[in-house]
Amino acid sequence: MERPLDYLNNLTQDNWLIGYNSHQFNQITQELYLELTQLSACGTPPKIILAEREPVRFLASFIAACAANCPVFLCNPDCGTEEWQQVFDLVQPDIILGIGHGASGMGHGNNNIQCLITNSIMIPTGGSSGQMKFSIHTWETLTASVQGFSEYFQLKQVNSFCVLPLYHVSGLMQFMRSFTTAGKLAIQPFKAVESGQILNIKQSEYFISLVPTQLQRLLQNPELTEWLSQFNTVLLGGAPAWNELLEKARFHRIRLAPTYGMTETASQIATLKPDDFLSGKISSGQILPHAKVTIRNHQGEILNSNQIGNITIHAKSLALGYYPKNRENQTDFQVDDLGFLDEQGHLNIVGRNSDKIITGGENIYPAEIESAIQATQMVSDICVIGIPDKHWGQALTAIYIPKKSDISALKIQTLLKYKLSKFKIPKYWIPQQNLPRNSQGKINRQKLQQIATEFLQNSIT
Repeated sequence: MERPLDYLNNLTQDNWLIGYNSHQFNQITQELYLELTQLSACGTPPKIILAEREPVRFLASFIAACAANCPVFLCNPDCGTEEWQQVFDLVQPDIILGIGHGASGMGHGNNNIQCLITNSIMIPTGGSSGQMKFSIHTWETLTASVQGFSEYFQLKQVNSFCVLPLYHVSGLMQFMRSFTTAGKLAIQPFKAVESGQILNIKQSEYFISLVPTQLQRLLQNPELTEWLSQFNTVLLGGAPAWNELLEKARFHRIRLAPTYGMTETASQIATLKPDDFLSGKISSGQILPHAKVTIRNHQGEILNSNQIGNITIHAKSLALGYYPKNRENQTDFQVDDLGFLDEQGHLNIVGRNSDKIITGGENIYPAEIESAIQATQMVSDICVIGIPDKHWGQALTAIYIPKKSDISALKIQTLLKYKLSKFKIPKYWIPQQNLPRNSQGKINRQKLQQIATEFLQNSIT
């Protein structure tokens, strides 16, 4: 098994890091590695919070920490005060890199909470709850994900164009794919791409990863749509994509690859290949070679093709647990998502079990209704939730951003009558100027519940 510094020595291309200085990356990595190994020689390897804002420093620090077998916690440098307090209370770090601190300003934390593996890599995964959690990964789980990706797409080298945060699994794994296969990595903020200041690369040799809201914004610009259509593959994940967006991408011949994965699996474990997408297939695609997916009922029995049930994942890239605890079952991971495998072995996601709404005895999955509302082209964003109702159990509530000020809920409802059963049409409609989403496009449903409760209380009074 090659270690982090072995891969660094394999990088023969001087310009592998496009848009930044590759030599600077090597220099920072080597210097910090020596500093960390000297510290580790005195005893237990120090716990590191990594919140560098500058990409070269972030990536160099990450590789140095991994090479020195230091537990490293990836963090968003723009965390709020409450979030930082959660992180410090949980981690009790020895070293903070970034957010105004450096290796020279090292603090010493309380080592009562010991990470179970010294060379562990903690990747943040708050989900939509807002509570800070870290998935425990290792160099081995991350490289297993890369191996599965490379084998699935039949590549020796992976070139990535990264516009996603490096502290998040979706950005970090783009770096890992390029770094460990001696490929090229172009890094650019999404805002720069959106404004047309794009690095000069040959897109046909690159993968780019986007979340649905980013894809939507790029497709609103004809020049950026043309630019995007030149990529070898456009990986799409982070949140469910709506049908209208997928159809628009297909119309413009975007080589889209809808994916399914999460922080706990070190990114994707299922991906629809671009040629299948362009030919009209709609799913999350086949399971990657390093993973296995089974669909099970509530009793844990494996279901047949086309039967909807709970998704259980077995993968070499699975996280070991959530810091500071290892998972009891190291082999299988049951997620909150519901889905089915079709006859071709393609994974189809129906929705999240916890998002299921029961109204009048009917089970409803918000994704279906959100997709139908998006298709009216009258909203720029939408989320459907259930709020407590004494008659129905839960009342369907649509919280949406109208595309134009004169668009009313009545206009949208009229169009939905021909697309959805009556019980699937939301009872309450709450217009907003924006919806609470994180940088990966995931919605914060707790905040939406607050918005809905306050809105309805004010409407009654």
